Amino acid sequence: MPLQSKRTQAMPSPIYKRPLDLGLLCFFSLSILYGFLYSLPEGLGVPVAADSPWPPLRSLYDWAVVQEPAHLDPPANLIAACLFDGFFQAPMLCFLMWGLIRQNPIIRTPVLIYVGAAVTNMFFYFSETFMGPHPPQNLWVYLPANLPWLIAPMILAWRVRSKSFAA
Repeated sequence: MPLQSKRTQAMPSPIYKRPLDLGLLCFFSLSILYGFLYSLPEGLGVPVAADSPWPPLRSLYDWAVVQEPAHLDPPANLIAACLFDGFFQAPMLCFLMWGLIRQNPIIRTPVLIYVGAAVTNMFFYFSETFMGPHPPQNLWVYLPANLPWLIAPMILAWRVRSKSFAA
């Protein structure tokens, strides 16, 4: 008879049977890619320009000209937000996605830390955007492209409150 651990956990239901978790995984996968491909290089000083040496930031140039001109000459808090995305948020999301797939209760506290940091980061990001010298021209374009980075972390915090993440 095999040895059993003192603490037995129910097997997590497959991710494809959890549409909310699957949606969060898809969004956070895009966030990780964005963090490493766009935010981190921008935070490290690679310019968002039509002739940028980094192709992803060349593709961001047209968006920045129309919607977020601050990316063309980023202020200190935007650079900090980009560095946060690349050095904290993207790596943390890799761990949190693993825990979300496995429904592992070990991620509850890190999720709360991540959510607090991510929401605070978006507060400062939006503050610069709306109170800075160049507010967005078209909110119907700007908000759907940026609000998910505020809302998805809050949904994740709500999600890990469920019994499937209980210790």
